[in-house]
Amino acid sequence: MNSKELMNKAADNIRVLIAAMVEKAKSGHPGGAMGGADFVNVLYSEFLIFDPDEPKWAGRDRFFLDPGHMSPMLYSQLAMIGKYTMEDLQNFRQWGSCTPGHPEVDVERGVENTSGPLGQGHTYAVGAAIAAKFLAHRFGWMMSQTIYAYISDGGIQEEISQGAGRIAGHLGLDNLIMFYDSNDIQLSTTVKEVDSEDVAMKYKAWGWHVIEINGNDVDEIRKAIKEGKETVGKPTLIIGHTMMGKGAIKEDGTSGENMVSTHGQPLSKAGIDMKSTIESLGGIYENPFRIFPEVEQMYNDRLDHLRKLAAERKVEEEKWRSENEEVAKKMDAWFNNELPELDWDSIEQKPSQATRAASATCLGFLAKNVENMIVASADLSNSDKTDGFLKHTHAIKKDDFSGCFLQMGVSELTMACLAIGMALHGGVIPACGTFFVFSDYMKPAMRMAALMELPVKFIWTHDAFRVGEDGPTHEPVEHEAQVRLLEKLQNHSGRNSMLVLRPADVEETTVAWKMAFENLQTPSALILSRQNIPDLPSHDNDRHKDAKLAEYGAYAVSEDEKPECVLIASGSEVATLVDAARILRSEGYRLSVVSVPSEGRFREQPEEYQESIMPTGVKRFGLTAGLPVTLLSLVGDEKAIYGLNSFGFSAPYKVLDEKLGFTADNIAQKIKEVVIE
Repeated sequence: MNSKELMNKAADNIRVLIAAMVEKAKSGHPGGAMGGADFVNVLYSEFLIFDPDEPKWAGRDRFFLDPGHMSPMLYSQLAMIGKYTMEDLQNFRQWGSCTPGHPEVDVERGVENTSGPLGQGHTYAVGAAIAAKFLAHRFGWMMSQTIYAYISDGGIQEEISQGAGRIAGHLGLDNLIMFYDSNDIQLSTTVKEVDSEDVAMKYKAWGWHVIEINGNDVDEIRKAIKEGKETVGKPTLIIGHTMMGKGAIKEDGTSGENMVSTHGQPLSKAGIDMKSTIESLGGIYENPFRIFPEVEQMYNDRLDHLRKLAAERKVEEEKWRSENEEVAKKMDAWFNNELPELDWDSIEQKPSQATRAASATCLGFLAKNVENMIVASADLSNSDKTDGFLKHTHAIKKDDFSGCFLQMGVSELTMACLAIGMALHGGVIPACGTFFVFSDYMKPAMRMAALMELPVKFIWTHDAFRVGEDGPTHEPVEHEAQVRLLEKLQNHSGRNSMLVLRPADVEETTVAWKMAFENLQTPSALILSRQNIPDLPSHDNDRHKDAKLAEYGAYAVSEDEKPECVLIASGSEVATLVDAARILRSEGYRLSVVSVPSEGRFREQPEEYQESIMPTGVKRFGLTAGLPVTLLSLVGDEKAIYGLNSFGFSAPYKVLDEKLGFTADNIAQKIKEVVIE
């Protein structure tokens, strides 16, 4: 154990780097980061277990940062273990640097998650802890790691903290330790101006073990972490009362600690004297970007110790592998994202069903053939039909992680973030389901999954106004347009940031699930119908074979030679176009009906293929149960798109089809107007 004097010096070294980084960048959040330096220093120098030479070791402890604005604290701490250079720190927030304003997942450098939107980061940690428990049930002590999380006053206030706290306590995640940096300061106010709740009592009510300490005291931090690691059956919350801007000195020589103004700007702009502050913390004002020699030695010793532990662990792991060869192969495959070989052709769909029912069939198939898939539902499993998966497994419960289904209760955003946390942990394939209209609650998480390029599967049912009697509160109209924007948004690898799939019948649903399951590069979304949809026509009386063309993103369901108009839709509207085309063909019109389950995938196809499906110079007509703009980039003229420009209404869905004009006769007339124009 290091001396308290040395530990304080190391924390002060981190504070110097934090202050200098933000000052040089002329942008950032130094105050909270300086207050949290003591905790991360204790964690990394004495508790966190990882392999310095194998960053992606599956059995490592993981540290999830929630307040991404405290990135200077994380980068400075990781610099202590050689993950960042002083040059990296000096390039904080600059173009092309590896030290962006908010951390972006980079496991090689020790960054386990992208963080920024408050509340999400610690929820990822809960998801990772669930994944670790799930895997520990299957691989034993090989998955005996501890998941650490760091949250701030803002994260505690975000509503998602309720869902994360409730679930973690309910499941008894005793492999989770969270440090709450309680410094009583926010970006624009003090905490007491906006919040008077008893945080400790709240977490105790959720079933957490709660410890309250001076968050700037090394001995109290050590004791609390040890207590958390020894606690059985409960996650641990360490409430650390810290000092905002710890060590800051104002220009008049008085303390600059505990000031709101040091939260979100360089210290000098808050009236802090940088020279006095850095020198009082043991740094050199003219050269603040350095690690103190004794601190460098302390961390070198820690890394040497971790290498020794890693070597001992590898001997133990090799023994385990030799005694459990098949299980070891399975674990490696799961963490390497190796998918099992699946016979998708063996799935037999009942004709003309709702695509949510077809999804249930696919989920039942996956439940029987994929051992490391975890499916969650926000209290809707019997309606979003994720119970197709549940019927072949059972729910995860406290002290029993043998099941593969997570009953979330009503908490869509929390559910989505837990799925992200599972994906970040690795070794499992997460999916989560709810009604499409409630994707509104999930948008912040969807965006983060897309940014982190995580293969989470989002299952959304009740996809349009045909929800019917439940009325406009439950009828998505603008949602498909919103989600499909993520098909158009490029991630940092240059790919479409999400794969969005809205299948048109049961056979397309099987293909959509295959596409989503095999997509390891981005999140995937399946948008599914509540109501039954007639099967689309087949070219060779083999709809199963024809539906495989959906893998191109768009394909012709039926087409005449030299069509006068290409009819374009996704989901249940394709069947309506088929019926309308049948009417028009009887009158001599030549048409092509195109199903577009994924515009993003279609746009990835060669120009020749795109031209063959939607020829240049041929008129186009689009039909969507959402906003007309949903199809605008495919049709090119919003006047040639029939959609819904208002909220929905409460009535049986067939009545809504009639009242809103989504009938074959009406659509045939609308198509005529486009063709004749």
